Amino acid sequence: MSEKSGPLVFEVEDDAPGPDKAPPVPEVAQGPAAMQRLAVSSARPGSRIARLFWAGLAGVVSLVVSVAAWDFVMRLLERSPVLGWVATVLIAVTLLALAVMALRELAAFARLARLDGLQKAAAGALVSGDLGAARGVVDRLERLYATRDDTRWGRERLAERRGDAFDADALLALAERELLVPLDAAAQAEVEAAARQVATVTAVVPLALADVFTALTSNMRMIRRIAEVYGGRAGVLGSWRLTRTVLAHLVATGAVAVGDDLIGSVAGGGVLSKLSRRFGEGVINGALTARVGVAAMEVCRPLPFGEGRRPSVTGLVRRALTGLFGRSEAAREDG
Repeated sequence: MSEKSGPLVFEVEDDAPGPDKAPPVPEVAQGPAAMQRLAVSSARPGSRIARLFWAGLAGVVSLVVSVAAWDFVMRLLERSPVLGWVATVLIAVTLLALAVMALRELAAFARLARLDGLQKAAAGALVSGDLGAARGVVDRLERLYATRDDTRWGRERLAERRGDAFDADALLALAERELLVPLDAAAQAEVEAAARQVATVTAVVPLALADVFTALTSNMRMIRRIAEVYGGRAGVLGSWRLTRTVLAHLVATGAVAVGDDLIGSVAGGGVLSKLSRRFGEGVINGALTARVGVAAMEVCRPLPFGEGRRPSVTGLVRRALTGLFGRSEAAREDG
């Protein structure tokens, strides 16, 4: 039996789908953006058992170090009194520095508590409409910024015009306009700079966890500087506590639950996300950083935002990222 040579022909049914009707290849599932992961993990409440463990460990380490230092100095004094006294002086200087650092941290917590107390008093005066309470808030606000040259002109205008306000709303709005509007501009500049940095590193640095590290450091630095703008300079522990408070607020309000729709609304992201998924994630991280910045302004500001004065996250991101990934479609529509 001989085999037939030649091409093989397969019969295909007429209703079989063609290549043009094949479903698109699904994209590889992406995890949440770095800022989203960072906010959720940082805002998660700590365990009491974990806090007890770390407190006990810190106590044990302190006790061991203290006993070891005491034994070391005593033995050194027996062998060489001069070296023993040198070691004693060095340890005393170290303890003095630690005490000064602790006092600075306590002062930082006190400044943050002062801002929080002012904000709560202002909110209470607005709700009750108490003019006397509003005047007390304005007096405390003037004392807070009495030594700052960047608020001198606003304080002078406030002193001239505060007598014309006959209700709590008008008086606090006047104080906000004269004292806090320039500070709001400085705080927004910090937010835009942080959003730009986070977006750039996310987009151009391919290293694993680089975006998470940059988001953490940039956001903590941004929050600390925003607190300084409003007169609440925070120390190391105060900055971390303030950061956790801001991120917990964002998680509680669902402000970090964003997806690709944010790219389209902020950066005309239809084309951007198709060209580079990394650039799209950079825009998302920058937008989330801006949201963290706005939340930090709300926490650190001595007065609650008046109507129409709360900065727009979209506007902050547009100004921060315009020219970074190319001018967005939304920005072109505004311009």
